[in-house]
Amino acid sequence: MAYKVGFIGVGNMGGALIRSIAKNDSVNEFSLCAFDINTPLLKELTNELGIKEENSAKSLVSNSDIIVLAVKPQYCDTVLEYIKPVLYPEKILVSVAVGLSIKYYKNILGHRSKVVRTMPNTPALVSEGMTLVSWDDLITNDEKKLIMKILSFSGMVEELEESLMSEVTALTGSSPAYVFMLIEAMADAAVKSGIQRSRAYRFAAQAVLGSAKMVLDTGKHPGELKDMVCSPAGTTIEAVSALEREGFRNAVMTAMEECTRRAREIGK
Repeated sequence: MAYKVGFIGVGNMGGALIRSIAKNDSVNEFSLCAFDINTPLLKELTNELGIKEENSAKSLVSNSDIIVLAVKPQYCDTVLEYIKPVLYPEKILVSVAVGLSIKYYKNILGHRSKVVRTMPNTPALVSEGMTLVSWDDLITNDEKKLIMKILSFSGMVEELEESLMSEVTALTGSSPAYVFMLIEAMADAAVKSGIQRSRAYRFAAQAVLGSAKMVLDTGKHPGELKDMVCSPAGTTIEAVSALEREGFRNAVMTAMEECTRRAREIGK
């Protein structure tokens, strides 16, 4: 019998996660359903994936074992109060909202509610996501394995202390935006040099993908890998020197600090 997993919210993050499950659950271990107040978006997704469309968040919760809450933090209060009457203790709520603690959910839903806090990112759409997970003390080991399996369809999954969840927002949750900006800037420079834009995007994206894979597969320090590319008096060291001169690393670190600050503010 398939586990019933319902998604409240099918926007960028919810849509990426639900598509990753639909694409990679080859043995149909999970039965999916979804609800979103954006009816056209919901119908587009349910028609695309052939999954059940629920007519309300409350009916979705009633018909699901695991509920993935993928709405913006400012709307969580309203949604939680609405579904609270049917969110029975045996059901598991998995949150992907930025900044909101497990305690926040339990203050609204009650101390018997089971809550999992996650921080996924949009590369989940292509099964290359990075998701961090923190557990409520009520979640059993078997339930943890089940949640980890669901999330692993979208890429890598690791447990993380909840105290670091806001801190990691800038590192994994928001960082795809920085990388997309880097790829866009690299492509713009290539176009300026005469390379066709579609090819420039492809070349730049593959360079970033390959570089990231080298970090993961070799286990070498990023600085060591950088040094491997920088020949004495060569082209790459000139580029690295220019990036240092323009404050590249400082800009990234400052941006991440601002991102973390905002995540903490949302959590309050």
